[in-house]
Amino acid sequence: MSIYVGNLSYEVTQDALTAVFTEYGSVRRVQIPTDRETGRVRGFAFVEMGTEAEETAAIDALDGAEWMGRDLKVNKAKPKEDRGSFGGNRGGGNFRNRY
Repeated sequence: MSIYVGNLSYEVTQDALTAVFTEYGSVRRVQIPTDRETGRVRGFAFVEMGTEAEETAAIDALDGAEWMGRDLKVNKAKPKEDRGSFGGNRGGGNFRNRY
């Protein structure tokens, strides 16, 4: 079970996010992605809760709520898309061979 948390402050920490979600149940894991080049927080996170009921309670309570000066976007995380082994380049092959 995973929750997407968007529109986060760039100052957010794992401990702060865990504390907010703990109010709605057990938090198994918090993942805050960072930019590969700058190391800066990307403005979203994923939170895994213990049960679906806890997940629903957190989503209902926190979606649209203001936290750290921003209105949160909180919903069920969508499964990660398989982008294949070509890094998303769907242009297909060598330009010279097209014509």
